[in-house]
Amino acid sequence: MANFTSPALHPVHADRRRIGPVALWAAQLALAGMFLLAGGSKLAGAPAMIALFDDVGVGQWLRYVTGLIEVGSAGALMVPAIAPFAAIALVATMSGAVLTHLFIVGGSPIVPVVLLVGSVAVAWVRRDQISSALSRLR
Repeated sequence: MANFTSPALHPVHADRRRIGPVALWAAQLALAGMFLLAGGSKLAGAPAMIALFDDVGVGQWLRYVTGLIEVGSAGALMVPAIAPFAAIALVATMSGAVLTHLFIVGGSPIVPVVLLVGSVAVAWVRRDQISSALSRLR
């Protein structure tokens, strides 16, 4: 006699184990897209970005540096081995952006805060990779 059981009666542990990595990759993809757009507009010389960095007052070189960090890190977020380091670079960049909005140019720091939180989350979830890489340096 065949013993048939419904798959619906069995716990779906495999699907639950996939939720975390899928969510992490979705977050990294979303962050990469946002940073690619933001960094690309800085590198392309969008008038709003030129005006923003004029208001900062240290010169347009910072716009290029920030754009390169954002575009480079956007690509690096898609490479598992270096994604946590891209996230760390973006944490530093977005921390500067939040402080700049709060103390220099004004305006709402909501977008940089959201990008900062996303970058912190990616770095936190991938912290084991960071500690592993650091331990290999010792």
